[in-house]
Amino acid sequence: MKATKALAALAISVLALTGCTGPGGTPAAPGGSGAALAPMTNPDEAPEGKDFTDVRASLGAVPKVTGDIKLGGVAKAFENEYWRTLKEGMEIGSQKMTQLGAMNVTIDMRSAQGESDEQGQLAIAKDMINKKYSALLLSPISDGNLVPAVEDATKAGIPVVNVNDGIIANSPNYVGPKAKQNGSSAAEWISKKINGQGEVAIVIGLPKAFAARQRTAGFEEYMKASAPGIKIVEKQNADWDRAKAKDLADTWIKKHPDLKAIFCNNDTMALGVVEAVKASGKQILVVGVDGIGEAYASIKKGELSATVDSFPKYKGQIAVEMTIRILGGQKVPRVVWTPQALIDSTNVDTPAEQIISWKDPNF
Repeated sequence: MKATKALAALAISVLALTGCTGPGGTPAAPGGSGAALAPMTNPDEAPEGKDFTDVRASLGAVPKVTGDIKLGGVAKAFENEYWRTLKEGMEIGSQKMTQLGAMNVTIDMRSAQGESDEQGQLAIAKDMINKKYSALLLSPISDGNLVPAVEDATKAGIPVVNVNDGIIANSPNYVGPKAKQNGSSAAEWISKKINGQGEVAIVIGLPKAFAARQRTAGFEEYMKASAPGIKIVEKQNADWDRAKAKDLADTWIKKHPDLKAIFCNNDTMALGVVEAVKASGKQILVVGVDGIGEAYASIKKGELSATVDSFPKYKGQIAVEMTIRILGGQKVPRVVWTPQALIDSTNVDTPAEQIISWKDPNF
């Protein structure tokens, strides 16, 4: 908990960042005009977006924030390895801020009971606001379920960083990868492997999720523009569920005997599809997204074809770093993009640090 003096300093930092608040407690536009920020609907295409390395170059060292900094992180559900890895990254980031930055930073990471528990997620965020946490790092289940929490946090002078997926329209800051690029990277890889010809299918996540929509759009748009010889014969939601994805794939493999590849919006579903492909005895490419450990292991065994890794362990560290920069009064761009890369048999054994050229921030 912050001391009174530290809270006052935080309030000054927030006002310096946003100018003031707009109508209804929404974040104000930069420059102190009093006008509320425009709703954030698609950070993939935000004109003000910057790669995290460019943000580091322009802002310089991470500022030291005095007092006890208690961050609140809210993930979707820890039953998914991806969110457990993001949690690990945020905890590592907080430790580095404490050890390397000579600050006292801790983080309370929690998740909902499942990836459809929207009200449970909101209750966690509101509890953190009531306990006056220093800042919130939120990864909502849907684009709307944590909007009330951001409204309450803004009124309380608590900065909010929307981390990854979904998208909170009234959030003052966003940190995450370009979700549409997840899909286009997978499409490009598949297109090359099947020589731009053949039938493919898409397993989509929850329809409410921004990442599901963008990953699907990125895949479809690439195929339409760059691989017209490839036909998307099926696409359907499996709600991030492994068993549902397997069932879909079982049906599609029987219905489309010439199916060449299946793109899945996340690795959990992709691993379910791999089970169906193995059972069929056919050679069908399967590509997922997220880069979870089980996906890496499956690629090494020659089962899953590829994954688009968005490196949640490093994304979590970047999110914490940007939050501390905000608390320290720096003007962080509203949208900060984090790294991603396609992983297949050619680079599955290459360390992530090498793939993304990772470096710790300067203090």
